[in-house]
Amino acid sequence: MSLRSEILEQPEVLARLIEAQADAAGRAAGALARREVRWALIAARGSSDNAGLYAKYLWGARNRLPVALAAPSLFTLYDAPPRLDGALVVGISQSGQSPDIVRVLAEARRQGAPTLAITNDPSSPLAAEADFLFDTGTGPERSIAATKTYTAQLAAVALLSVALGGGEAERAALARLADAVGAALALEGAIERAVGRYREMSQCVVLGRGFHYSTAYEWSLKLKELAYVLAEPYSPADFQHGPMAVVSRGFPVLAVVPSGAPFAEMLALLRSLVAERAVDLVALSDRREALELAATPLALPEGVPEWLSPVVAIVPAQLFCLHLARSRGLDVEAPRGLTKVTRTW
Repeated sequence: MSLRSEILEQPEVLARLIEAQADAAGRAAGALARREVRWALIAARGSSDNAGLYAKYLWGARNRLPVALAAPSLFTLYDAPPRLDGALVVGISQSGQSPDIVRVLAEARRQGAPTLAITNDPSSPLAAEADFLFDTGTGPERSIAATKTYTAQLAAVALLSVALGGGEAERAALARLADAVGAALALEGAIERAVGRYREMSQCVVLGRGFHYSTAYEWSLKLKELAYVLAEPYSPADFQHGPMAVVSRGFPVLAVVPSGAPFAEMLALLRSLVAERAVDLVALSDRREALELAATPLALPEGVPEWLSPVVAIVPAQLFCLHLARSRGLDVEAPRGLTKVTRTW
């Protein structure tokens, strides 16, 4: 099994997860409603932390549930955990092994807060601390860079959102998600041809806002892990508060700019960066206006609701990083200095 084969598995993985975990999501949502949960605290690291960013926007926007991302060192190094009254405490981890994430859920149970684990290992220490479990069921992910486990985590987050307050339209959109991811995989040939332009790229910025703040973070992480590019993720709003000063002619700007609430603002910024600073723009979008601006346009499938589009948009970003690394002669199966399971305190 290779990184590429795991990327290509994602439609099958997502279809299986959405069907298999729907009942678990319904049970969790019912129990949480009875507990009068008022906010959520999410503990995660790496790609799973980026899935937590997605939850922050999704549960906030669609379920009106405030979400905070945990500082696990408060639970471990400082032994000063915050009060968790009214919280749902969520641990997201592919392996479910990292002691600091497990410690957050253990403390939540000690305080009497409900706990949820989203993991690919239902026998893990993290799962053992959870009142509710979403088994992402991706099968083994042997490549160090997370791909199918990441999109499965996003889908699990979306399942809970729909169970907490979705209707028939939202459930139908979830049912179509795997097909949309399959359509995104069809970009592979265009991406493989395009990455040669960026073979010598050493640094870049990755822009995404709202639901796609998580996509910007995950794309930048994959660029670092696989292609050894110093990639910095930003919300366009934060980018304009200083970091934009680094951008000049030819500087690579990678933008996730599909249809949705941030589109008009992002399009205006990208037009300015292309016209006034002559950046080298890679645009992931389903909108002609954004694609026409880009030196490298990557057309996303149309018709995906904004709240689900991060599951789809990250797939061509994964392929971009895979083929960029291969074009540089790098071993995508064994990125230097990394292991599949990372245990942190």
